[in-house]
Amino acid sequence: MFELSKQFRFDAAHTLDRIIQTESSRRIHGHSYRAEVTVRGRPDPVTGMVVDLGVLEASMEEARDALDHRFLDEITDLGPATMENLSRWIWNRLKPVVTNLFRVSVYRDSSGEACSYWGEDVPA
Repeated sequence: MFELSKQFRFDAAHTLDRIIQTESSRRIHGHSYRAEVTVRGRPDPVTGMVVDLGVLEASMEEARDALDHRFLDEITDLGPATMENLSRWIWNRLKPVVTNLFRVSVYRDSSGEACSYWGEDVPA
């Protein structure tokens, strides 16, 4: 069994309704994010690949383009722009094409925060 990961970065702005730090969170502000997409499986006996990186890269580029330099509050199927919702949103965009998708992680390196999503159908 193999795991293969690839990353992309994006910068985006949002607002957030929180219990604490409400004033600064409700104002429009931005973050630099790093997303990591991990696939899991056995290499295809013919190609030797767990996933065709060209297919993975194209799917990731579509997701990145939809997030990069955007106001996340305007993405209708995202919900509140949390790292939880971002990781699930990326998962939902990639899963139809990347069938052996295993995990999507979103990082805010500047604050040392990360969130990973495994999907509803992946066993723990």
